[in-house]
Amino acid sequence: MKIKLLITLCLLSSIDHILAQNDFYSLESIQEIEIIFEEDDWAEILDGFYITGDKERMLGTVTINGERLDSVGIRYKGFSSVSVDRKKNPFNIKLDYVSNQSYQGINKIKLGNVIHDPTFIREALSYEIARNYMPASQANFARVSVNGEFLGLYSNVEAVNKDFIADYFNSSSNAFFKGAPENLSFTGENANLGNNPGVDTTAYFPFYDKESDNGWTALVEFIQELNEEPDLISNSLNVDRALWMHAFNYVVVNLDSYIGYAQNYYLYQDDLGQFNTIPWDLNMSFGSFSITDASDNFDGVSLAAAKRLDPLAHFNSVSVQPRPLMRNLFENDRYRKMYLAHIRTILNEQFAQRQYVGRIAEIQSVIRSAVEADPNKFYETSGFDSNVNTTYTDLIQYPGITDLMDERYAYLDDYLGNKDMSLAVVNQASSAEPGSDLVIEVESNSVTTATIYFRENETQRWQELPMTTTEADKWTGTLQMPASGVEYYVYGENDEIGIFSPARAAYEFHKVLPSISNQLPFNDVVINELMATQDFTQADEEGEYDDWIELYNTTAQNLNLAGLYLSDKPGQFDKWAFPDTILPADDYMIVWADEDGSQGPLHANFKLSAGGEHVYLGYADGTVIDSISFSEQEKDFTYGRLPNGVGPFGKLVPTFQSSNETSRVEEQESSDFFLYPNPVSEILTVESGMDGQATIILYNNLGQRLAQQEYSKFCRLNFSGYVSGIYFVTVLESTKQSTFRIIKQ
Repeated sequence: MKIKLLITLCLLSSIDHILAQNDFYSLESIQEIEIIFEEDDWAEILDGFYITGDKERMLGTVTINGERLDSVGIRYKGFSSVSVDRKKNPFNIKLDYVSNQSYQGINKIKLGNVIHDPTFIREALSYEIARNYMPASQANFARVSVNGEFLGLYSNVEAVNKDFIADYFNSSSNAFFKGAPENLSFTGENANLGNNPGVDTTAYFPFYDKESDNGWTALVEFIQELNEEPDLISNSLNVDRALWMHAFNYVVVNLDSYIGYAQNYYLYQDDLGQFNTIPWDLNMSFGSFSITDASDNFDGVSLAAAKRLDPLAHFNSVSVQPRPLMRNLFENDRYRKMYLAHIRTILNEQFAQRQYVGRIAEIQSVIRSAVEADPNKFYETSGFDSNVNTTYTDLIQYPGITDLMDERYAYLDDYLGNKDMSLAVVNQASSAEPGSDLVIEVESNSVTTATIYFRENETQRWQELPMTTTEADKWTGTLQMPASGVEYYVYGENDEIGIFSPARAAYEFHKVLPSISNQLPFNDVVINELMATQDFTQADEEGEYDDWIELYNTTAQNLNLAGLYLSDKPGQFDKWAFPDTILPADDYMIVWADEDGSQGPLHANFKLSAGGEHVYLGYADGTVIDSISFSEQEKDFTYGRLPNGVGPFGKLVPTFQSSNETSRVEEQESSDFFLYPNPVSEILTVESGMDGQATIILYNNLGQRLAQQEYSKFCRLNFSGYVSGIYFVTVLESTKQSTFRIIKQ
């Protein structure tokens, strides 16, 4: 057991080291991005797209940290941060604009020009804080040059796109919108989720960008429920996620958001049918945006008002324009107390001991020289340091971050009261026998009610179980332990405020794993082969050509896979749980990585990235029994073990649910072999530039051998009797063997 643990820790340590080396969004280093346009007047062309509102892109070449990517699509990013009179404009770069290419699995890059922030760190710091409590982008910095000219230091923010959504929600095909009004109205409702436009979906087109293939009906139904039946809103909204976003925006005074002009957020409807809020565009946090709060300070927020901004203004006072995502939630007594509890958590963890001040210094130390060298920054270099503590005045005033937050913390700390309120789970085991009674006990010094929120896993909604008390400050609740384990958090409240355990619930939660008496040893079950991209090599039960992962039982006995998990996310090894299923001795099992559990029990809640990633097989406690890290994959080829079940991974002819008997595919010089025509209808001709006898073997896309013949220099294979699809021809010679993909028309 000690040896197994040591191997696991070494594996995880090496994985973390690899990720740290290759993290495009690491705040510990600056990325290098060079853009090349063939057109010398590239700026005028992009200016023209911006002026006309055209989202067309220019073709260019981008080199990222020395890696060149051709035929990418580039346009400006944003609205107010762009100007035809500026040299340093923000960029939106689509790497897969023409071909399927990416950098470290990333296909879209968002580069901001760091306007409205003399310190350069508002955006990166805000995203780092937000990620503790909700799905939010990663952000760091990049030196950017165009056609050999250094434009300056840019912010580099992770795009909220389908890849981002898939990472956080294990699906990406549901309704997905951005609150982004076409014409921002200083006195209008914008993307406020109000129902004044009515029930006609087209009336909402000017206010929300649809990021999914469909979903307008789902969005409008959600908006109607929020406004007409707010007591039922948990049916269609992840309420806790929205409360966290509001709490974050109010603590860091991020008014260029829903709480100001009602914009700069995303909504994604998960597989449970609930919309989830995601913050966006945090470059004007810490009071940099001061035009309105849509409430008492509707005509402008002074520095003094920002420090004492009421987090319940849209409950205690007015909404100059409707803000139903706040007012209608805050009118619910429990939601309001939960919201205040989230504010308390952010204050305690980020600002009570001025924790953020040290982080500002660390980030600025990484970028200082790049800021000093930036020829197009919008503020004097002196503001880089001074605006951390004191107000910097340009066309507008940018509050000193510590000046703002020291007083804001004091105001909110007093506003919330109950500073000594506590809630803690006690005597809780980390595992329990399936079917047994799981008793959860908490201690609290000041709650009057307590509730357990629980589920088996993220494919279920949270259920509520009221807790009972028999003695002062102690509360208990009993669950029946599910076979796959249980996730839970505890919420308690009194007349004034609520409190959670863990404090970051429901984004974080407690977990009790099922007791597993006999974990499978290493190498009893292995990841044997995977397909990360295909056109029509192998379809699933629904006729869809999705990603797949093949497992192989290396033993001579049947194995039950219940309790095992597959994951593509480091640190979250329990992402997809195997059902109670048997993998026979010396046999294979296919798990479809398609994010569609509705198609069957062996369809995982994640997809594979054709650009490369990690796959883990193991247990929820972090024990990994097999894993593989793969780089960019070629369409209709697989990555598998050779020899079968035990060998290293390499490029293979697909051997779906069977032994990897065919050879690893080797790249060959074009002069060695000539196979034509390809695609083929009837006769495939094979010519060899090598001397001596050779063997030709024809395989179908399942790796089954269809034909074999000897030849010297020249031979023909008859395809007329085969159905259309992909085939593989292997040429065996005395010193080499090669495999080629052939398409039968």
